[in-house]
Amino acid sequence: MKTVSTARSHGGVQGVYSHTSKTCQCDMTFAVFVPPQAAGGPCPVLWYLSGLTCTHANVMDKGEYRRMAAELGMIVVCPDTSPRGDDVPDEADNWQFGKGAGFYVDATQEPFAKNYRMYSYVTEELPALIAENFPADMDRQGIFGHSMGGHGALTIALKNPDRFRSCSAFAPIVEPSTAGWSKPALEKYLGTDEAAWRGHDACALVADGARFPEFLIDQGTADSFLDEGLRPWLFEEACQRAGIPLTLNMREGYDHSYFFISTFMDDHLAWHAKRLAAGYPESRAS
Repeated sequence: MKTVSTARSHGGVQGVYSHTSKTCQCDMTFAVFVPPQAAGGPCPVLWYLSGLTCTHANVMDKGEYRRMAAELGMIVVCPDTSPRGDDVPDEADNWQFGKGAGFYVDATQEPFAKNYRMYSYVTEELPALIAENFPADMDRQGIFGHSMGGHGALTIALKNPDRFRSCSAFAPIVEPSTAGWSKPALEKYLGTDEAAWRGHDACALVADGARFPEFLIDQGTADSFLDEGLRPWLFEEACQRAGIPLTLNMREGYDHSYFFISTFMDDHLAWHAKRLAAGYPESRAS
């Protein structure tokens, strides 16, 4: 692991790091904020997964999470959204696929299967790197994200309920297998057999029996992608059928941008901090 940069912020340290990923077979960059409480021992870890066209830098520069993360004593990890490099296959004229649009899946189709292994990268390789190099309490992990990253957070939590104690999302793609802007990507990454997509579709995972203690979703009513790609009501219906508690906040007048995300970032951090507190799984405090 190489240190790209570090900066003091709210008593903690915001760092950017790079490493050669064996999973994605390319160099990857990620950001980590370590709060001041880490000087006294390991801190809980909150993963933030970014959306289409983003890198680790979008939320780091515009998400406004450091003040609250420092107050609450949480490490915040911000991975990239896809493999990078000149040798990584891409569709440069398609912002919904390729670099910046890994969809947090492990691709099975050529030529993408070699590099586009973001699910394994986020759930296996990068957590091991974080555990080795940062004062992280890996027994207390939460995950959240935006848009494509919200899709990633929901699906990863549903597939790993023993690892993550909390999960939330900003404007997530809840059913990518039927959304016009994500269905083509799943086909290119995973093939034409739609049964293979179900493991990377939050609504399908719930329908197929996956469970998680509860979810929090914030969605702007003025989001231009709401009806075409996001459709949080589908996940609400799936959770209702499965008996999974879901808090869905429809935020009047907010769009899909980081103006929206930064407005409600503190709410999500506080929500996660409560669920990552010692003893919370036993007490299940509201």
